[in-house]
Amino acid sequence: MAIVGIGEKQSASPVLILIVDDSEPFRHFIRSMLERREDLRIVGVASDGLEAVQKSEELQPDLILLDIGLPGLSGIEAAKRICKLAPKSKIIFLSVE
Repeated sequence: MAIVGIGEKQSASPVLILIVDDSEPFRHFIRSMLERREDLRIVGVASDGLEAVQKSEELQPDLILLDIGLPGLSGIEAAKRICKLAPKSKIIFLSVE
């Protein structure tokens, strides 16, 4: 545990995020909103369920913003696979609907 003195800032690692949504405009919107924060870092984006699984395993993000209705492999099925391949990643389901 680091001890921080008065007037010192504690430098925490940013939260690594993977954005998964089949809508490019929505991915762009989410990315632009999150990139404003210094404590968050977008490490990847994906547009379908299979790509989400692959990138989750490869990148091991802290947080995955996952659309439910994805082409190829649904967000629910992708999440089941991701939980096995990136067990430390947290998943938040999101949808434009």
